[in-house]
Amino acid sequence: MFSSIAPLARLNPFYAPHFQPIQDGVRKRAEPTEAPTTRRSLAAASAGEEYSCEYGSLKFYALCGVGGVLSCGLTHTAVVPLDLVKCRMQVDPQKYKSIFNGFSVTIKEDGVRGLAKGWAPTFFGYSMQGLCKFGFYEVFKILYGNMLGEENAYLWRTSLYLAASASAEFFADIALAPMEAAKVRIQTQPGYANTLREAVPKMFGEEGIWAFYKGVAPLWMRQIPYTMMKFACFERTVEALYKYVVPKPRNECTKGEQLVVTFVAGYIAGVFCAIVSHPADSVVSVLNKEKGSSASQVLQRLGFKGVWKGLFARIIMIGTLTALQWFIYDSVKVYFRLPRPPPPEMPESLKKKLGLTE
Repeated sequence: MFSSIAPLARLNPFYAPHFQPIQDGVRKRAEPTEAPTTRRSLAAASAGEEYSCEYGSLKFYALCGVGGVLSCGLTHTAVVPLDLVKCRMQVDPQKYKSIFNGFSVTIKEDGVRGLAKGWAPTFFGYSMQGLCKFGFYEVFKILYGNMLGEENAYLWRTSLYLAASASAEFFADIALAPMEAAKVRIQTQPGYANTLREAVPKMFGEEGIWAFYKGVAPLWMRQIPYTMMKFACFERTVEALYKYVVPKPRNECTKGEQLVVTFVAGYIAGVFCAIVSHPADSVVSVLNKEKGSSASQVLQRLGFKGVWKGLFARIIMIGTLTALQWFIYDSVKVYFRLPRPPPPEMPESLKKKLGLTE
């Protein structure tokens, strides 16, 4: 009976080890064996490639951080016009009634150049966020994986992705908060400031350092669920695509084919990211515009319907943005010849314990 249930349980994307094999009438606990970093390093090396550094080394983390800077900084800056209209729809829905109306009104009032408002805080803020988000994700994924051991790291891999991404995003949002506050002021308060150099001293003069960090709590509310979905959904989607869609193993795919899989998995993850994080995004936009308001006050005033304003624009923006981020990040890994472990496979020791091998 156990052997027939085990394969079905493993198809669940949120599979967790609720049971262990019984040997000699005693329920055994799976003991960790070799650290996952060693297993993954060996798996990555199996393709016969020469890497520029070891998996989990300081150089590996640093270059992953560089990939994060490029993937987040460039992509968020590229969609500034759409982000600007989305933010204005959230804070003034009477004036900016839809995406197309928002673009029309903005161009009529500020010209085409007005669509680029807030590009500087967007670039610097999200570059710092990307550095911490992707760099620390790799750190925490390896750290937590080593703590669990090889077998449990495989069994609990979805929980591992969720925990590692949440930990990384906590620090990433602290780095992002000051620039995000300045961006929203520039984009949603006409006449307040046109550049980052104008906005920063003005904000500091009015509210002190609190002006830059009062939005960090709602930012955590928005970004941590978003990032948990972004990384866990991406990792499991890549695994599913190679298992059920791609007609050949990953190590037989060209680098270009692997990057296409990365892009598709990134877009799928991005759609879910946009939905789970949108209510908090609406609160952040309004909170950074208004002085003296709290997150709970803004949430109560917006109501259920109000927090979903601009969702369609956000789905388009975040879906495209997330796909491009993963594509750029993976391309950076390819360019710098970093180890890129394949989708996880069940360890041989665990297969034996589950009775899946002779």
